[in-house]
Amino acid sequence: MKKAIFFLILIVLNFNSIAQRVHKIYLNDKGASVTVGFLLNDNVVLQLKQDGSLGEWGVDRYADRPADYMQRSLETYGGRVEYYTQFDNEAFRGKIKYIGGTLITYYPSYDEQFLVGKIKAIGPININYYSKYDDPSSEGKLKTVGSTTYGYYSSFDNDAYKGKIKSIGSINVTYYAALDDKLIAGKVKSFNGVPFVYYTSFDQPQFRGGLKSGNTMQVVNAVTYYIR
Repeated sequence: MKKAIFFLILIVLNFNSIAQRVHKIYLNDKGASVTVGFLLNDNVVLQLKQDGSLGEWGVDRYADRPADYMQRSLETYGGRVEYYTQFDNEAFRGKIKYIGGTLITYYPSYDEQFLVGKIKAIGPININYYSKYDDPSSEGKLKTVGSTTYGYYSSFDNDAYKGKIKSIGSINVTYYAALDDKLIAGKVKSFNGVPFVYYTSFDQPQFRGGLKSGNTMQVVNAVTYYIR
């Protein structure tokens, strides 16, 4: 009987760890910012902004599909939602604490200044950020989400892409440089080895600056990436 209870607990814990995972990542503003989407229990999705603040969240009934290319409006979650109270640390007082069974924690006011108030963990997934001791272009931005490291182009790189996302784990991102055609400078040049080609100022006016070829939605290791 004790063995049966033990295995039941393991199954429940395993289910929770699977349900709480990164499932979508958005490259916004030509790579200038990144938003990480988490899938929680009950098809609740939650967005973590690059600066460590909480973005949009709610229910997406179809979010648990293996490869989901759709971006749907989120519905209101009718389950458990709790907030930190006035008796909690000032850095996260009034912020969301629980969504369903998922605990959200924040860095407290006595932590280093660059961390204070940022999201520290979503369920079992720990989150860290670049500090003032790192390159200025990455200070305060996401550094690790779980075991995945986020890298950024430094302040010494080309003006068209310095400070932009450079890598997400093993995925590399490149951009067109400032010396390229002015309509495409700073735009994504390749993502995970997939090239992006745009219409330039030499093309017909109605096409100039538009995407000519390249997949703006890609699934890599069960995570859907949106390049915008």
